[in-house]
Amino acid sequence: MGFVKVVKNKAYFKRYQVKFRRRREGKTDYFARKRLVIQDKNKYNTPKYRLIVRITNRNIISQIAFAKIEGDVIVCAAYSHELPKYGVKVGLTNYAAAYCTGLLLARRLLTKFGLEKLYEGQPDITGEEFNVENIDGENGAFTCYLDAGLARTTTGNKIFGVLKGAADGGLSIPHRYRV
Repeated sequence: MGFVKVVKNKAYFKRYQVKFRRRREGKTDYFARKRLVIQDKNKYNTPKYRLIVRITNRNIISQIAFAKIEGDVIVCAAYSHELPKYGVKVGLTNYAAAYCTGLLLARRLLTKFGLEKLYEGQPDITGEEFNVENIDGENGAFTCYLDAGLARTTTGNKIFGVLKGAADGGLSIPHRYRV
């Protein structure tokens, strides 16, 4: 097979379609987002909540959000730079701070929805696996799905620290436990 010159002429550029802006900026994985946002058709207008976790150099951001046509709606948020109010002064981006941020988010969210008395979460922190069970005759546990964004989901990632904190705080998040 001989060398084929790549022709980028007027016809090529007339048909060229640019990618979405947030894809061009490298901020959004639309393949993953589509699967996190789409709700089952038999659930009608029920929001599908996501636990959004983003790690920056100086901060850990965790939010609970759901999608609408106009844009995502943030229901509740917690940041690691709030932790000094609760006694954690240093190391605001390590795994322990990620856990504390997830725990803060869970308790804040359950208080907002009036579920803090029903779903106490993990009473003593041991690091063992903990899953919230629905209570018969009461409102169900708050369920959300982890949105890791563009982060690599490798074992030991700080994103899973936030997940563990939120699960211990009383949120029902589908996940597997790996040591």
